[in-house]
Amino acid sequence: MINYIKEMYKRKDLIVYLIMSGQKADNRDSYLGYFWWLLDPLLNVLIFYFLRVVIMERSEPDLPVFLAIGLVVWKWMNATINKSSRSITNYSSIINQVYLPKAIFPLSTTLSEMFNFSFGLFVIAIFMILFGVVPGWQIIFLPIIILIQLIFLLALSLGIGYFSVFIRDINNLTKHATRILFYASPVIWGRGLLPEKYAYLVEINPIGIILNAYRDVLMYAKTPNLNALGIVALGSMVVLFYLLNHYRKNEHKIIKSL
Repeated sequence: MINYIKEMYKRKDLIVYLIMSGQKADNRDSYLGYFWWLLDPLLNVLIFYFLRVVIMERSEPDLPVFLAIGLVVWKWMNATINKSSRSITNYSSIINQVYLPKAIFPLSTTLSEMFNFSFGLFVIAIFMILFGVVPGWQIIFLPIIILIQLIFLLALSLGIGYFSVFIRDINNLTKHATRILFYASPVIWGRGLLPEKYAYLVEINPIGIILNAYRDVLMYAKTPNLNALGIVALGSMVVLFYLLNHYRKNEHKIIKSL
């Protein structure tokens, strides 16, 4: 296990290359390039603001900031989940020619999307400034929340990337799964819109825990639920190390299936 991690570290230059090549591939046919990471959340906020306020006639204080945080955080999750299903199969020609720790590919996908997420933080900052939302000292927890989300997504991407090698239909299923997760998580709605008997679903939903933590430190000047975040972090780390060990033992199966 330790040797496998060391093998990955020796190829840190390759990881950087995969991250940068992923960025270029995403923006290859786009005139606006990285600007879409700023424009996309802005357009989504306008759409869902219209849905909530005009169609549903449901509003709440600082709703645009609430939506911006949810949609930017969700974009990192959504992009990682969907791209992880192709993270290994897209590089099958390289994998079949040179030995490389296969876990590098889904990990690079998650790190690449985290780089994109940094642009989304500017969108959140813009909305906070426009609507006069000032965070409290609790903002010191923001790097911890980002780290926990990263660990959670690393574990998720490793699992999706591995099983997608053997079950190619997962690539199609993830699109529907993320759509369900979007509406099952408090991305565009708050706790008040959920019937009380279903409120526990947010409490046990890792995505909901992470989303609420961002809003607590950025919008409400509250200390996030550290116990819940700790459980998400610990569970994600256990799954992460288990999957890294699983990759180490089953590298030959991946090559054979590709």
